[in-house]
Amino acid sequence: MRPQKIDDQELLKALTHTFRLKGYEGASLKDLSEATGLKKASLYHRFPKGKQEMAESVLKHLEAWVAQHVLQALQQPDTPAEIRLTEALSYIRTLYNNGQDNCIFKAFSMQEGSDLFQTLINSGLKDWLDGFTAFGQSAGFPPAKAKDMALSSLIAIQGSLILSKGLSDTVIFENTLKDIYIKYLKQ
Repeated sequence: MRPQKIDDQELLKALTHTFRLKGYEGASLKDLSEATGLKKASLYHRFPKGKQEMAESVLKHLEAWVAQHVLQALQQPDTPAEIRLTEALSYIRTLYNNGQDNCIFKAFSMQEGSDLFQTLINSGLKDWLDGFTAFGQSAGFPPAKAKDMALSSLIAIQGSLILSKGLSDTVIFENTLKDIYIKYLKQ
């Protein structure tokens, strides 16, 4: 067996970048091949079900990354809320390249992707909401208020990514994260 030309982490990173830029429908196998440095046949060898399997792998990888970093940071019971939130927001900065990258959910929730990936998108969004809701409760907010804050935080992050990209101004994203911090800890 010949050695792989790209390790799994780098492969997923390249696929994620391409899907974020072009969306599911817009990313051709040629685009994905060029981004990864693998020939189409090698991509099919790694992902026998083609582009859909690549996209599912990206979504599952990012869901695991968010759980391991963002959500785990929020759920450290012996750590003060301020430190947990600071850590989680730092990971969110990393996930979105300081507001320069599109959200992967956006890339997969258009046209055909919406039908194909609805379950994974729903699961990922629910994990974010549950994580921030639990954090809000641990920071002293009643359950309904914590849930409201989690939803408005997710909406703010997603909206700031669109505005930051559209206006070429990542300060919007950064200010949104600062506002979330203030909303949870400086009320």
